[in-house]
Amino acid sequence: MVLDKILSIGGKPGLFKLLTQTRSGFVGESLLDGKRVTVGIRSNVSVLSEIAIYTLEEEVPLREVFQKIKEKEGGKKTSISHKVEKIQLEEYFFEILPNYDEDRVYTSDIKKIIQWYNILTENKINDFSDSDDEEVLVSSYEEE
Repeated sequence: MVLDKILSIGGKPGLFKLLTQTRSGFVGESLLDGKRVTVGIRSNVSVLSEIAIYTLEEEVPLREVFQKIKEKEGGKKTSISHKVEKIQLEEYFFEILPNYDEDRVYTSDIKKIIQWYNILTENKINDFSDSDDEEVLVSSYEEE
C-alpha cells in the first residue's frame, strides 16, 4: 500500500487507511485499532503522499523522509520514542535530514513523523517508493 491511501485526520489520533469515498466524504479505518470512521468533506484531512518537509534548499516529500528513517533503522521501528525530550527529537531528525529548516519544522512535526513511521511499520506498510516513478518506468519500457 502506498502513502496516497493513508490519511491523517485532524482531531483524531494515529493514521487511517482510506477504504472508500462517499458523496459526503469518505470512510477510513484506523491503523491503531482497526475501527472505521466516517469523515465529512469539511474535516481537516491530509494525505501522507502530499506532505513535504521544509529543508534549507527545498521541500522533501514525506515518503523520502520515511525512507531515510527506514534505512537508518534497518526497516524496524525507530530507536527513539516520539515522547522523548525536544533536544533528543531534534538530534535524531538532524541525523535523518541534516538540512531540515529548524525555523519551519517544529518539534510537534518531528513527533508526528516518528509516530507515523512507527504506526506504518507496525502495520507492515514500508514501501515508501514513489508510485509515479514506477509508472514512468513501466510506460517508457513499454514504448521500446
